[in-house]
Amino acid sequence: MKIVIIGATGTMGKYLANAFEQENEVVRVGTKEGDLQVDITSTESITNLFKAVGPFDALICTAGPTYVGPWKNMTDKEFRKGIEGKLMGQINLVLIGQHFINPKGSFTLITGALTQEPVSNFANASVANGAIEAFVRAAAIELENEIRINAVSPTVIEASPQYFPFFPNDIPVTMQQLEFGFSASVFGANTGQVIKPY
Repeated sequence: MKIVIIGATGTMGKYLANAFEQENEVVRVGTKEGDLQVDITSTESITNLFKAVGPFDALICTAGPTYVGPWKNMTDKEFRKGIEGKLMGQINLVLIGQHFINPKGSFTLITGALTQEPVSNFANASVANGAIEAFVRAAAIELENEIRINAVSPTVIEASPQYFPFFPNDIPVTMQQLEFGFSASVFGANTGQVIKPY
């Protein structure tokens, strides 16, 4: 199976790429590093990426820039970081990618527990997450050629201790739990689901 991982140079993406390349062909995509590069805020960059990749069987996205900071400092400019990055970036990966993916392929997007359990400084991410989950449910009933789409929604992950102080009530998701969540989407049969790996 040919799996494209967007965000493959980040903490989650790097782990998943290493795990899945044992039995699959993995294309690692980053912003500045990796096998190929992409700016997910640019539809032109996304289109060029898919042209370079060619036909593929699955796409995983662990990337999605958002604004992190206190509500009192939030402006339109800051809020648009998550809308144009995590939200529209992932949506455009599907809207454009549907024309390149093989029949019976799958898209797996990233959201997070902030959708239902917001914490201070992460309002932008909460909004983007909720919208992505709605998009996944809606896209699942219209994607053609038996293409599936799901989202994986972890809480803070064990390999990112710098975020622990923001999530004092959460037990960190292990990297193995994260892998199982993405595996369920890529190799399973469900579509339109939000998978919580905890």
